Amino acid sequence: MSFLLPCPNCGQRSSYEFDFGGEYHSRPSADAPEEHWSRYLYFRTNSEGVQTEWWYHRQGCKGWFLAERNTSTNEVRTTFWPEELKSRVAARADSPPTSDSDH
Repeated sequence: MSFLLPCPNCGQRSSYEFDFGGEYHSRPSADAPEEHWSRYLYFRTNSEGVQTEWWYHRQGCKGWFLAERNTSTNEVRTTFWPEELKSRVAARADSPPTSDSDH
């Protein structure tokens, strides 16, 4: 199923221009136990609703970025560069919870 995905660099494009890189998970530290690395590499929640995902603009700027997408409707809430993730997490922690939960 095709949907529109806004690249932070190139603007809105068909999802066929992109490669899906999977759900976003925090990367364990280099000295983390093997169990943490296994979970990071292989475990996926595949939850229904909004999740943060990796996308690669294969037919455009060749950049990796993150998207908050509703997996039920394919509605893309926002896209952003990985460097912006830390400030987004901090801002979310400071704001009150909303009725639809972010995953």
